Amino acid sequence: MNQLLAMRAFRCIVECRGFSAAAERLDTTHSTISRQLQQLEAQLGTRLINRNTRRFSLTSAGQQYYAACVDILQRLDQAALAVGQAHESPRGVLRISAPVVIGTLELASWLPAFQQRYPEIEVDLSCDDRFVDLIAEGFDVALRICGPLADSSLVARLLTVSDRLLVAAPTYVARQGLVRQVHDLADHALLGFAGGGDWSLTDARGVTTAVRAEGRFKADSISSLHAAALAGVGIAAFTRATVQEDLLRGRLVQILPQYSLGQRHYYALYPHARHVALKVQVFVEFMAEHYRNASSALR
Repeated sequence: MNQLLAMRAFRCIVECRGFSAAAERLDTTHSTISRQLQQLEAQLGTRLINRNTRRFSLTSAGQQYYAACVDILQRLDQAALAVGQAHESPRGVLRISAPVVIGTLELASWLPAFQQRYPEIEVDLSCDDRFVDLIAEGFDVALRICGPLADSSLVARLLTVSDRLLVAAPTYVARQGLVRQVHDLADHALLGFAGGGDWSLTDARGVTTAVRAEGRFKADSISSLHAAALAGVGIAAFTRATVQEDLLRGRLVQILPQYSLGQRHYYALYPHARHVALKVQVFVEFMAEHYRNASSALR
């Protein structure tokens, strides 16, 4: 048995949800696909797929082995691609979907360096906070800021995990005074994100206090909240990655640093593919490097 071929067959069966579709995708026969799966299960000593004429489901062992197969085969394919492209330059149009906050507040911190490093890549950036369908809408890669992602059909590369924190302009603090405890927030102007809900502030003992982020100003745009915070209108919540340059330059200061507001995960998402385009590979690696450097700058 060729184990790599059997692993590819198994992954294809899972992703195609059936033997016939997998056989068609791999340009082989139903019997060949079935035999490869049987040999793989015999070698592993366990059933990977429960199947009959009507139902198809992965066993618990199958779920675990599928995840391992995707990781191993992707690494092998990327290694082969890297060798084949060793003397090539990344080029072409790179279609990126990103949240509005990255397109408005973080773009200047990474785009010039990226285009200088890869002058033959043309960036086509679309800013939208919804989760786009990458394949249907023709995107090469998407950047997303959210909680931990559930399993999906996309490759999810974690770029960084960024703390959320409260900030305000020095002019606001000078005018309204320091905030020393959570209950002091009741006497301050809080800048709320429309539909964003309460702020959950957790102290060092693990005690969490919910604060209603309502004040004289609310917006459905992170960039508008950012502008209001810089103007000294009040206190707002952002990820550290969004406001790190403002903190370094003293345009904003952190409020209640002894409390945690949780974290947000930054991901690069792109479709599973046998060969990931070089322009996508270098962009994802560049963004991972950018966020690593940005995190180190604040330590």
